[in-house]
Parts: sequence; C-alpha cells; structure tokens
Amino acid sequence: MYQVALFDLDGVVFNTEPLYTQFWGDIFRKYAPEQPDLALRIKGQTLVQIFDKYFREMEKVQMEIIQAIDAFEYSMPFEYIRGFETFILDLKRQGIRCAVVTSSNRMKMENVYRKHPEFKEMFAHILTAEDFTKSKPDPEGYLKGAGCFAVAPSECIGFEDSFNGLKAVRAAKMTVVGLATTNTEHDIASLSDVVISDYTNLDFEKLSRLLPCSH
Repeated sequence: MYQVALFDLDGVVFNTEPLYTQFWGDIFRKYAPEQPDLALRIKGQTLVQIFDKYFREMEKVQMEIIQAIDAFEYSMPFEYIRGFETFILDLKRQGIRCAVVTSSNRMKMENVYRKHPEFKEMFAHILTAEDFTKSKPDPEGYLKGAGCFAVAPSECIGFEDSFNGLKAVRAAKMTVVGLATTNTEHDIASLSDVVISDYTNLDFEKLSRLLPCSH
C-alpha cells in the first residue's frame, strides 16, 4: 500500500511555473542570449547549481540575479494548482503522510508561509535546496523524503511536473504522478505512471484506480 505522498512545489502545489519561465527567460536573454532555451532546461535545479553551471565566477551578475529573484518571489501570488487543497486534505483523511521535496530555498519558503500561513500544517516535512547535495534528476531529494517517514520508496508516490523532477522520482523507484502544468501530457507521459492536468475532482480513491496495481 502507498503510505507517503511527496510533492514538488512549483507546478505541482503552486501554479508558478509560467511565472518562473518568464522570469528566467528574461534573465537568460539578458545574460546569456546565445542560449534561449535555458529557461526550460534549468527546471528542477537549485540556484547554486544554476550559478555554478551558467554564471561561474560572475559575482556581480549573481548578485543582480539574487536581488531580482528576491523581489520577484516576494511579490509572487503563490496560487494553488486547482483542487490541490481539497486533494491533500483527502490524502490526510486516508492516512497518507505528505511532504514537500523542492529545489526552492528556505528564503523563498518564508514568502510562501507569509502568503499561506496554513501551508506548514499540510505537510509533515518540507525539504528544500539546503537539505540536498544533488539536484533533480538525481533521486537524492526523494529518497530523503522517504527516509523522513522510514518507508520504502515503493510505498511512496511522487508528484512532479518538470522533466528533471519526473526523472528524479523514477530514479528513486517510486510511483510517478505527472502534472501537465509545465509540459504537455504527451511530453511527460513516458516519464509518468499516470498524468493529471490538476487535482480537480480527484481524491485518493480515484487516483488509486489509475496507479499501478502492483502496490
């Protein structure tokens, strides 16, 4: 039986991915115009890893980006994906324990808590970029998520939207629920056990009927 649900944040809990795509698109057009597709390729990576890969030894640029991100995230609305609040309440009623596994940092999470004081009560654990040494598609974050509950990966469901995130859940040998919020259903189908567009009219019983029966 499934015991734990592990959620990415952007594009899975909050409908923020279109905002980030626009933000990073503007950043890369300004600082790396020769690589216009980087806004999509970095999804699932931490800011430290983005800097290390694309802005190494560019301290002035890094500071400018950090200042831009801080202002951007401070004013971000953090709107829930449709149906999420009802869905996670149903999971908890069914005895499914829940955690967040995100590449976002703790500073950003303070903005989330400020906009949504109820957020911490939804999850038993919230794992952020500071808790990992490797970013998605490495499975480290999801394996740590399972470890927080002392359960086997096979007892976990991972909810993701980005290619890197989906690969991370798959590499952790967990059941993968893909959210078609950032990429199309067709594009993420091969990396997912089931694909949903949002959580509207979805509860754990309905989801269970869609998931692999081996659990």
